[in-house]
Amino acid sequence: MLLDAASLYFRAFYGVPTSITSPDGRPVNAVRGFLDMTARLLTAHSPDRLVACWDDDWRPAFRVAALPSYKAHRLAPDGTEEVVPAELGPQVPVLADVLAAAGIARVGAPAYEADDVIGTLATRACGPVDVVTGDRDLFQLVDDERDIRVLYTARGITDLELVDEAAVTAKYGIPGRAYADFAVLRGDPSDGLPGVAGVGAKTAAALITEFGDLAGIREAVAHTVVPKPPLTAGVLRKLHAGADYLDAAPVVVAVARDLDLPAVEGALPRRPADPGALAALATAHGIESSVKRLGAALGWPQDALA
Repeated sequence: MLLDAASLYFRAFYGVPTSITSPDGRPVNAVRGFLDMTARLLTAHSPDRLVACWDDDWRPAFRVAALPSYKAHRLAPDGTEEVVPAELGPQVPVLADVLAAAGIARVGAPAYEADDVIGTLATRACGPVDVVTGDRDLFQLVDDERDIRVLYTARGITDLELVDEAAVTAKYGIPGRAYADFAVLRGDPSDGLPGVAGVGAKTAAALITEFGDLAGIREAVAHTVVPKPPLTAGVLRKLHAGADYLDAAPVVVAVARDLDLPAVEGALPRRPADPGALAALATAHGIESSVKRLGAALGWPQDALA
């Protein structure tokens, strides 16, 4: 099980009231929510291994160089960093400390997003993989042959949407592994990805179904003399006009699958890695109940934090 950590702690922050605070009055709603979500996922799905995948760089330079609009709407006014709620920012390092003390693997990669870590670990995996995320970009990883699926959090952790190749086909009308090309054509405003102007979801799906992938579409565009559906004269003009965008966008959308990551075991900890540190963190931040729920889901003995 690969957790898209930022997706989950943002969901936890907005789903749990900020009135949930530590003994000294600081919000811990994201930390508590993340731990409780993880406990529920462990209980419901019983993975053999678990990795919290981290955004070491939420807006990598190589993606911005390809498409400057990428996530630009999330920048602070000075353009230097992501706008994060003031109550959330301080909770992220606390969560990282809790995961370390608990012994749950946390993996990031310099200059890459969690998506890329997830893509690499999923590609390396020798068995089934569940990716837990609220980010549709990761639908591109689904692979029925290798049993890679997404547990999509659109309706929350207790009502996950299981996304495999059939689900992608049913929802978007495209081959199950074609989501990345579909996203390039249609665009995604949540990431500052404009798409090809005038090409919506239905046209994008029709083009992919007809020509197989983005490379096939562009080959057809280059050689079409007599337009015919779905490559009509109007669509042909739009794709020609969007040529520069289509050159750049695949670099932004494609999840990296070959990062130079160290070996990651991800085995579920049968006891905390640092019981004393975990107990101190639980007390300092008032998250004892969430830590206990996590421990119960991991099968820790009653005296694990003693």
